[in-house]
Amino acid sequence: MKIYCIGIGPGGEEQMTLRAARTLEKCDCVAGYGLYLDLIENLIEGKERIQTGMTREVDRCAAALDAAKQGKTVAVVSSGDVGVYGMAGLLIELAAGTNIEVEVVPGITAACSGGAVLGSPLTCDFACVSLSDLLTPWDKIEQRLRGAAAGDFCIALYNPSSRKRADYLRRACDILLETLSPDTVCGTVRNIGREGESFALTTLGALRDMGVDMLTTVFVGNSRTVVIDGRMVTPRGYRGV
Repeated sequence: MKIYCIGIGPGGEEQMTLRAARTLEKCDCVAGYGLYLDLIENLIEGKERIQTGMTREVDRCAAALDAAKQGKTVAVVSSGDVGVYGMAGLLIELAAGTNIEVEVVPGITAACSGGAVLGSPLTCDFACVSLSDLLTPWDKIEQRLRGAAAGDFCIALYNPSSRKRADYLRRACDILLETLSPDTVCGTVRNIGREGESFALTTLGALRDMGVDMLTTVFVGNSRTVVIDGRMVTPRGYRGV
């Protein structure tokens, strides 16, 4: 038996990889968060849905595994890439000992798709850090932010703010400003690959006072990141070779 874990990318079907779309076609049951299922509605018309809300990920995967045991061809979907803040790890954990094989089908994560909107901010070494402390303690997040700043990594910040975490981006910026210049080039992208997509360039000093939400991905440059013709670019050094 096999169950598929599919990354659907940041937006609609045109944001998916060809492998992801073809795998989804052969499934007759699709499990996912409601918003993500709506993004691929045209591709799953007529298929059985297993839909749960946020924080119900374990229930969703368990129901998908039960459907696979019944002989259905099942997909569990996540936005972006299923291995980056996605469902792949959880599904593999829950499938252990069940004789159900989990095939992971990668997608395009927000660091890549959002970076493309801004230009090329992640050309060199970079780190991804989620500011959500739902599953990771804030002191661990602080440790990772300081480590990324000390290493002069470009940083993609996922889940930068929510109604319950309205000041988390400000707190993160204050931590980064312990090491980084307030003039460090930064960018934000909202609704990546979806209707209403927008972006902005700013500096780290100004970023701390910007309003963002869970639909926003934030990019913090390194010491070499610059703005070129309105695009955020981190040179890798090719021209110096």
